Amino acid sequence: MPLDPGASPGFLLWHVTLRWQREITAALAPLGLTHVQFVLLATTWWMNTHGEAPNQLTLAGRAGTDVKMASQVLRKLEDKDLIRREVDRADTRAKRLRTTARGAELAREAIERVEGVDAAFFRSVPDRGALIGMLRTLATPGPG
Repeated sequence: MPLDPGASPGFLLWHVTLRWQREITAALAPLGLTHVQFVLLATTWWMNTHGEAPNQLTLAGRAGTDVKMASQVLRKLEDKDLIRREVDRADTRAKRLRTTARGAELAREAIERVEGVDAAFFRSVPDRGALIGMLRTLATPGPG
């Protein structure tokens, strides 16, 4: 007998994710960023501020995106003058990613907006630390 959808963790997660994504999309729209553009820009900025200039493969892995899709999105971010690709001195076939001054400024503003959405969205969760722990567990690939 099928489970009541209201008792299905996957079904509920689907609905929560859709609602959260709609709110993130609305917060980023005035900045001219899609959600995936935000993720790649913010991840590049964060890595840059921590002394890393990732290549596309490293960035996609950290951000959890498909490498080919990341390539297309990074091209758009480069066209908007938000990131630049620099030739890697150790491997001239590879490109290192850095945010431009404009990209860094936009990343910080977008992160503030997204953090604001998160604060409001998860306000009703009584133990946010426990939620983050559960989400980390679910985000970590298991064996097999």
